[in-house]
Amino acid sequence: MRAVILCVLGLWPALSFASLGMSADMVVVNKSSYSLSLMKDGKELKRYWIALGPAPKGHKQREGDQRTPEGRYTLDYKKSDSSFYRAIHINYPNLDDIKTANELGVRPGGMIMIHGQRNGNGSSLQPSNWTNGCIALLNKDMDEVWDAIEPGTPIVIHP
Repeated sequence: MRAVILCVLGLWPALSFASLGMSADMVVVNKSSYSLSLMKDGKELKRYWIALGPAPKGHKQREGDQRTPEGRYTLDYKKSDSSFYRAIHINYPNLDDIKTANELGVRPGGMIMIHGQRNGNGSSLQPSNWTNGCIALLNKDMDEVWDAIEPGTPIVIHP
């Protein structure tokens, strides 16, 4: 009962997904609504507002197009020593992306991440389209996503 009262009063320490024994089994991004959802067994655990690049519409096709890929990928590793507050790598480009880029005679690009804000910027605000094609979260939201996923978690990115 005491824990419930402390929680209601906002005095209980914030609990992470990991401390609650919760983890996401999928991440779903909807570029058109600027949202990232943590999913478990087909149900949404939590939704976050995201920032994308200056060309958010369309699938990433080449290096430097500042687009975020669309499709099914895997979050394959976590990077704590990034230029941004924490980063989780998306395994773009996949074989289809490489094939398309080869057909177009361009490089597909890479190093697409879900990440927090630039190091040194812990603001509670961020512009909408500031990345080079990555998916950016506020640092406090990045902490929750970081705790909720493990490498190997699938990510689906919708237009």
